[in-house]
Amino acid sequence: MLFHPPLAERLGRIADRLQSTDVMTAGLVSEIVSECCDRLPVSGQGRAAAHLRELILAGAWTDAVVMLMETELPRWRLRRLVYDEGEWHCALSLQRDLPEWLDQAAEASHSELSLALLKTFVEAKRRDGGILENTRHAATGPGVSSQQPPVCCENFS
Repeated sequence: MLFHPPLAERLGRIADRLQSTDVMTAGLVSEIVSECCDRLPVSGQGRAAAHLRELILAGAWTDAVVMLMETELPRWRLRRLVYDEGEWHCALSLQRDLPEWLDQAAEASHSELSLALLKTFVEAKRRDGGILENTRHAATGPGVSSQQPPVCCENFS
């Protein structure tokens, strides 16, 4: 029987690798897809997998990462993408309508746009796994969704 480490451990190794990466490559994207993407295997059949392979072969890194985000993290939305002083700052959010100080967005930055997006994707995937793991074990009451963490919204006026 083959040993396959838990998703959190695999995502941690990928995040560590992305910290020291300066150039996007086809091997990097393929490794990330094979390690942490459940819905879109690169070697799989189907239109989406074929389209991703075409994007990778064409070197369309930003489009490939956006496709990964849309496919693997359908509940997450791009909240912020800013270029400031030579760095791209990216944030993905589960609840874009909340003020930023209440939102628990996944954030990352890098000098290359595609790597900033990819780092943010991995961070969101880590958080998504943690949220799902926490909600499986938590008791839910009336009005509490098992898909998202509860938010306190009291009005003290």
